[in-house]
Amino acid sequence: MNVKFLGMGAAALIAASFCTPSAYAQAPESSDPIKIALFDWTSVNLNAKIMGGVLEKLGYTVEYPTADYLSSLTTGLTNGDLTLAMEYWQTTAGEAMVASDATGQTENLGPLGPQAKEEWWYPAYMKEKCPGLPNWEALKDPKCAEAFSTPETAPNGRYLGGPVTWEGFDDERVVSLGLPFTVIHAGTDAAMFAELDSAYQRQAPIMLWIYSPHWAPAKYKGEWVEFPPYTKECYEDPAWGSNTSAAYDCGKPTGEIYKYAWKGMKDKWPIAYKVAKNYKIDTDVLNALSGQVDLDGKSPEDVAAGWIAENEATWKAWAE
Repeated sequence: MNVKFLGMGAAALIAASFCTPSAYAQAPESSDPIKIALFDWTSVNLNAKIMGGVLEKLGYTVEYPTADYLSSLTTGLTNGDLTLAMEYWQTTAGEAMVASDATGQTENLGPLGPQAKEEWWYPAYMKEKCPGLPNWEALKDPKCAEAFSTPETAPNGRYLGGPVTWEGFDDERVVSLGLPFTVIHAGTDAAMFAELDSAYQRQAPIMLWIYSPHWAPAKYKGEWVEFPPYTKECYEDPAWGSNTSAAYDCGKPTGEIYKYAWKGMKDKWPIAYKVAKNYKIDTDVLNALSGQVDLDGKSPEDVAAGWIAENEATWKAWAE
């Protein structure tokens, strides 16, 4: 291009465009694939696909290995088999995060944005059958428990917990609080919410693990059970709480949702690392995107691509 016939201002602008470094010119720093973990619930996989799609726009190669939620923190990310994971809930992964931090081989990249809440939840139509709710002590009444029972658990109530990989200590909670309930673990996240939808449509009894951020608390009218508030001592010291011989006699913790990376990401892919560190998403946005997948039947890839196309200015700023 010959710039001598252009005005001084135009020539300066063109020269600056060639001389000013940009994230897009610098990336990718390595052609090796960045491996972003997929887990067994919708929102985390949406965040993974959005993050991966943005990195692909910047020229990176991205892979999406399926991983175990908790062990990925202490094995996959520590040894570099995984590069990045987008959601570790302080509510359920707190202990694994402490163990991961202690290795010195991972890095907490900060909060994703939404606050995590996970607890026992029931539809509003069940309250007339157990009028003491949401107080957890209502569940100790055999009549209340029977109202939540199914043929496989009667006379005990049935509590549908998350997949066993999520932990959550529901089996221990039932014992320590003396609840006449049987814990049944869902095989998958999708199966758990399919069962909720079926029960809700039939006004059938159901008590299950509901978490937020998620579209379910907005779609279905109901309440979380109010257990004794969580404290660290409740989980670690049996002498704490109403049952002085057992731990977990309280509700689940609330807290942040964190992003984690393999420690080597910062040096190997510094622009991608910057994007991951700056990545944030709003609770309502994440709930709506999850609903597009679980309720509208869209693929996570299509939903992620739609968000990326509509929010170019946002994700470009993450790389600056």
